[in-house]
Amino acid sequence: MAVSPVLHLVVCAAPPATRIEELVRHVHGKGWAVCLVPTQLAATWLDVRGLEELTGHPIRSRPRRPDEPRLPPADAVAVVPATFNTINKCAAGINDSPAMGIVNEAIGLDLPVVVAPYVKPTLAAHPAFTRALHDLAAYGFTVLGTNAIQPCDGMAGFAWQPVLDALPHSAQRRDADVDTG
Repeated sequence: MAVSPVLHLVVCAAPPATRIEELVRHVHGKGWAVCLVPTQLAATWLDVRGLEELTGHPIRSRPRRPDEPRLPPADAVAVVPATFNTINKCAAGINDSPAMGIVNEAIGLDLPVVVAPYVKPTLAAHPAFTRALHDLAAYGFTVLGTNAIQPCDGMAGFAWQPVLDALPHSAQRRDADVDTG
């Protein structure tokens, strides 16, 4: 029996986080297992129990205690939605949370990483943001257009297809050991 590839989904506190279950279901439909690693603020926006049941894995928004099991190793990482703060932290290599640790370790493991920025226009105009996007692309990340997941019809739904299209199509299980904090 084939084992599904694993996507570590880093979720930041922006409006798409409130509908992240939709993305998880779409990713499952593509044959991936999903482990959610939200930022601490994003975790307060989520139905943690419901998402743990849906994914079959614990939600990791705080560092893992030594007696807690690790998440399965990732085959790819997606940061959706990726906020101004998280994008700048990722580019700078700041490792102050499990979410940042997942992204930083993905670089060292040479994992595919998809970043879907969701940022206000005033913050997207900041020069540090532009530099950070260029840096992430230079690290080999697939960086979607800013607000590519923005809904066209208000809050009827977010445009998850750009994220799904950016995921590797033929991911295979890796034996890498990623420590989720």
